[in-house]
Amino acid sequence: MTQRMEELDHAREFDAFYAATAKRLVATVYAMTGDLAEAEDAVQEAYVRAWQRWEGLTRDGDPLPWVRTVASRLAISTWRRTRNRLRAQLRHGPVGDVPELSADRVALVAALRELPLPQRQAVVLHHLLDLPVEQVARETGASNGAVRTRLSRARKVLGERLTETTAFTAEGAARHG
Repeated sequence: MTQRMEELDHAREFDAFYAATAKRLVATVYAMTGDLAEAEDAVQEAYVRAWQRWEGLTRDGDPLPWVRTVASRLAISTWRRTRNRLRAQLRHGPVGDVPELSADRVALVAALRELPLPQRQAVVLHHLLDLPVEQVARETGASNGAVRTRLSRARKVLGERLTETTAFTAEGAARHG
């Protein structure tokens, strides 16, 4: 009977963890990949894998970094395998707006898509999730210095892209408003 109660406790604990973290994790992986469906699939698979080793993950501390790393790696692997398909989609125009996303968020995700993957990961983990450089380095397998360099280069590119997008959007609004 004790084992059954322990299993129920683990299930409740996992359900609460999932409810508290899944939405933000999908948004994080989406920001890294620029593909909402891929992000959702990768995150779902990461939670399945987390459930399979839940007891060990919780015994070792906070399971979120592990789940985030697995989801990111799954999304990146999928992205690499489907790179040619994505290039074909990009040639035919940008993906339409995702429902319930502001114009600013859509512009940010579009600008993030233009960054090399290591820079994109660093920006999402550090600036969108507020992780310290040291944790970003651990999760990406890079040195602290490499993460700082990636962040610096990414901020420069994003600053230029987002300024261009803002100016373009304001100009269009003035013309049509």
